[in-house]
Amino acid sequence: MNIANFPWLTTIILLPIAASLLVPIIPDKDGKTVRWFALIVGLIDFALIVTAFYTQYDFSNPDLQLVESYAWVPQLDLNWSVGADGLSMPLIILTGFITTLAVLAAWPVTFKPKLFYFLILAMYGGQIAVFAVQDMLLFFLVWELELIPVYLLLAIWGGKKRQYAATKFILYTAGGSLFILLASLTMAFYGNNVTFDMATLGAKDFPLKMELGLYAAFLIAYAVKLPIIPLHTWLPDAHGEATAPVHMLLAGILLKMGGYALIRMNAQMLPNAHAYFAPALIILGVVNIIYAALTSFAQRNLKRKIAYSSISHMGFVLIGIACFTDLGLSGAVLQMVSHGLIGASLFFLVGATYDRTHTLMLDEMGGVGQKMGKIFAMFTTCSMASLALPGMSGFVAELMVFVGFATSDAYNNTFKIFVVFLMAVGVILTPIYLLSMLREIFYGDENKELISTQKLIDAEPREIFIVACLLIPIIGIGLYPKILTQIYDSTTLQLTERLRDSVPSLAQQKVPAVSMSAPEIGN
Repeated sequence: MNIANFPWLTTIILLPIAASLLVPIIPDKDGKTVRWFALIVGLIDFALIVTAFYTQYDFSNPDLQLVESYAWVPQLDLNWSVGADGLSMPLIILTGFITTLAVLAAWPVTFKPKLFYFLILAMYGGQIAVFAVQDMLLFFLVWELELIPVYLLLAIWGGKKRQYAATKFILYTAGGSLFILLASLTMAFYGNNVTFDMATLGAKDFPLKMELGLYAAFLIAYAVKLPIIPLHTWLPDAHGEATAPVHMLLAGILLKMGGYALIRMNAQMLPNAHAYFAPALIILGVVNIIYAALTSFAQRNLKRKIAYSSISHMGFVLIGIACFTDLGLSGAVLQMVSHGLIGASLFFLVGATYDRTHTLMLDEMGGVGQKMGKIFAMFTTCSMASLALPGMSGFVAELMVFVGFATSDAYNNTFKIFVVFLMAVGVILTPIYLLSMLREIFYGDENKELISTQKLIDAEPREIFIVACLLIPIIGIGLYPKILTQIYDSTTLQLTERLRDSVPSLAQQKVPAVSMSAPEIGN
């Protein structure tokens, strides 16, 4: 078979799902065999992703690549249709990378290991499908597919309030998903031809009022997943009860599904409505940054503190999407990938710290860095990445969003000054609560009660390897962002031109290029 004709994305999606079906029949009592099986499947699937990327993906092509389409229900033009472009390819790679590391992070799981790894593998395929499918109804189905594994992973392996957190998660996300279904059916049945194909739907000429309603419906659904305040409260509860590998999947991948869908559906398919909603996205992004940062200050639970930090960082994604500049949109995509890596590393280290101290309350820690020097060093490095230290991916992503918005000609100077000031306040707040967190955990006098009751051993090789794997791309992207941005530059530039064409005052002006020396913008 010609390698160019190989069904890359279909294989990548279905392999872990098919492998998960074999887990129940694997002879294994203590989980040692099934964890190796899951890891090998994860590595093979990630290897397929990397191979498809290096052999089949063209950086200069802004359109869909690796396209496959198979008839499913021809009467409704419903197809198994998948493809990847600059918006989806970075997130497909991120999904394979994070999920494989999450399997390794789950090495100590001994309670119902077969079910645990079955859910992880099923979720693996479903998450990649979200970023690859090009059919709206199929998108809704794979979007729903990941709900059940996450619910069970929270409800069975979570903390004391796991049932509450799992129920709240599924109520919020399933409720939001209904808006995806309603909007998708409305778009599909509008006009003379019934179709669920995303490209065809994006070319339909919807009335403005209808487009605004569709945009609002999608926004509600994706606001839950991103999450956007006030639809965010499920996330701190879920993170507060989840185990380390589930943390990595939640922070590293699930939140990115909301950001990706917001760009793919709202911005790309409904550009006229996006022009009306963009200022609201800017305001919501600022609220996310400031409110979540301030709320993080008040959290004494370590997991909840990092969870609110994640919500704050995702505010930059909203602002980048609404900039109407290529630099801002590029920064939003970079922020999603960057936060996926940083969030996964921080939550993994939170889990590692909890395994040793058996507490999440900052008041009960203190001075543990004296006996856990390696964990202390890794936690500090990942926290520096989260607070956007220069030389790390978070700094480049946030700087691109800053400059992309500040140089946008879609907004007047007064509004830009106000928003940039609030964004700067959020950036200042982040190191304050993160450095304060490090001080309370690792510095100062040792908690004698904690030392006497818990065995504080340092990081083991497996944990060091996982964090090192995450830090390498974090630092690599921070030092040379083109490693990542070249994957999606052509796609974001094309999308920005489409968005600017929807605004009459911007339509005739050239798109500001992805450069740190953007032209001066007037009112």
